[in-house]
Amino acid sequence: MGHRHRTALLGLVALLLALPAATSAAAAPANADPRLAHTAVEFTSADGTRLHGELVAPQGVSGAPGLAMIAGAGPVAMDELRPAAEAYAAHGIPTLIWDKRTAGYSTLSRDYDLLADDALAAVQLLHSRPEIDPNRVGLWGLSEGAWVATLAAGRTSEVSFVVTAGAVGLSPARQQAWAYGEFLRHAGIGGSLVPTMQSTLIRELSGAGLFPEADYDPVPAWERLRLPVLAEWGTLDREAVPAESERIVRDALNRAGNRHYTIRNVPDVRHNLRRSFADGFDRPSQLPDDYADFESRWITGLAAGLPPVSVDAAPAQEHASRPLAPLGWYESPWLQAASAVVCLLGFVGHLAAGAVRRLRRRPAPVGVPRPARWAALTGTFAVVGTPLYLLFMAITAASLPGPVLLGRPVVWSVLQLASVATVVAVALTVAAAVRRHPANGSRVRLGLLALSGAVFVPWALYWGLLRP
Repeated sequence: MGHRHRTALLGLVALLLALPAATSAAAAPANADPRLAHTAVEFTSADGTRLHGELVAPQGVSGAPGLAMIAGAGPVAMDELRPAAEAYAAHGIPTLIWDKRTAGYSTLSRDYDLLADDALAAVQLLHSRPEIDPNRVGLWGLSEGAWVATLAAGRTSEVSFVVTAGAVGLSPARQQAWAYGEFLRHAGIGGSLVPTMQSTLIRELSGAGLFPEADYDPVPAWERLRLPVLAEWGTLDREAVPAESERIVRDALNRAGNRHYTIRNVPDVRHNLRRSFADGFDRPSQLPDDYADFESRWITGLAAGLPPVSVDAAPAQEHASRPLAPLGWYESPWLQAASAVVCLLGFVGHLAAGAVRRLRRRPAPVGVPRPARWAALTGTFAVVGTPLYLLFMAITAASLPGPVLLGRPVVWSVLQLASVATVVAVALTVAAAVRRHPANGSRVRLGLLALSGAVFVPWALYWGLLRP
């Protein structure tokens, strides 16, 4: 991206000049393990952003390996990672967590280089702590955090190892498309909504700039790692395209000449290595009883020597991901938006004209067919309701489609029925208008309605509303 080198340079300068802030004891969470100390910390990233975090460590520990935990996607607060950090600390590994930045990171804007700067600042903090051996500081990254961890680790010699959970080897857009398919199929949904979510919506969001870092390629960062790596996937991972991602990561590490990586499939846990009670399709926060056992042994074992390559059998993945084709000219987000606006001009305009006439108590115009009003009503509902429902599905990662009937979400079925009704009503309106020869004023309204109907047909076909 255009400012990558500038960001990296600023990061280097800031990391050389900025010292971690003084720390103070944090209030221990309710029901905290008395063997663990929770210390509030602050540190400054390369762009001057002040980050607030917490170091969770065994009481009185010194010279131990340290871990900085990088959260997955979204505005994650450190509370979400605290149980995992406590699990690592209970195994003797001081662990740093922090609230993800809000400056420069949002649903519509993110920069993994910027997040990598934050991770490097966290590493600097760990290097300054008496609890930690500066020669044994590592990064832990979950999902999006795995992309950040590998980027950060490739920039410095101060990271000694990397642990990833649910790392994705594909672009964010392709990964998300695959995950949509998994959740929709699990809900028993088939038909046109599946390709609409997996292809049309993802590509339109990316083309409109509403899917940040959609085409990010994580492979080059993996190809720069020659330090010990522990890459883990849950056997119930329904989000990371696990079998393909495992192969991509393994091949990249091999190309890097890395001979000290461990690839492991963790049984009976989902994408974030936490428990699942619905075959990986739920999102509980409960840690398994043995959480961090293997990982902590692997980390502490690095002191005795670098591990040999170890690879578990590929994780299960029933459906393959598919590449996303570039948008054609007729798929331009602006053309699609303009089509929706044209539809609404005719549909809403017809309704508005009728409402004004009734408010003024004027007689009904001569020659305006009754189906025209139904076309305007159902057309408006379909054009407004479809993007709202699809955006809701995108925000909830296709996990809340609503009630499903005969393999279709009820909401989607209603939108499809409204679309069919719109096409039929427009056709009846045009046929009746040709026979009745409406007055000049009514011809304008009906002409706009007919134009909206003509534009609505290809628009609705493209978005799957007029397809089975």
